[in-house]
Amino acid sequence: MKRQLFVSLDGPKGTGKTTLLEAITKVLRADNKKVIRLCEKKSDPFRGETMALVNRLARNPSLDLELEVCARFADSRAWISRKVLTKQPPDSIILMDRWYPSDAAFRRMVPFAEVLQLNIERNVRTPDLHVGVVTAPDISWARAAARTRGLSSTVIHKLEEHVACTQAFEREMAGQGWVLCRNEGTIEDATRQVIVEIYNALGCSAGTGLAC
Repeated sequence: MKRQLFVSLDGPKGTGKTTLLEAITKVLRADNKKVIRLCEKKSDPFRGETMALVNRLARNPSLDLELEVCARFADSRAWISRKVLTKQPPDSIILMDRWYPSDAAFRRMVPFAEVLQLNIERNVRTPDLHVGVVTAPDISWARAAARTRGLSSTVIHKLEEHVACTQAFEREMAGQGWVLCRNEGTIEDATRQVIVEIYNALGCSAGTGLAC
């Protein structure tokens, strides 16, 4: 493997992204790949200020405030692109928990095309592989509700909202041609699907190490 591979896993709440990331990491490391796990919110030094805006938006929704939130997130990703991603080993696979595709699920008034343009204008790094992790909304809603921390969402509070964000996310993933992973079966099945996509992006076959 001669270059970094930047992979983002995105999607609505409760679709199993974190569990899937852990499983993918385990498989790749067992195949002697150098894996860097990153999370957008943990890498963002401006997270507190931005979430204060998100809380304001949740209390008083408005187009102008949502645009400001989108711009702030894009600014943060630009910072991560310059200050964090460039510092990772050149022969690593970077797995990012959420990147700008997730905005397709949670932004209500701003079209995703505008969100995407904000990121492009700021030179936010484009993942080599976008993976959207989805389930039927009732499945992910039940999974999220069963967690110790619950849904833990600032902007999604009702099943109808969760359904709407899932549908919006799937539309944008299909429109952009990104990889859609339906995580409704076993974690092994979902892991296998994403591993195959990662090795295809590297130009080699899963488990062979050829040309990696």
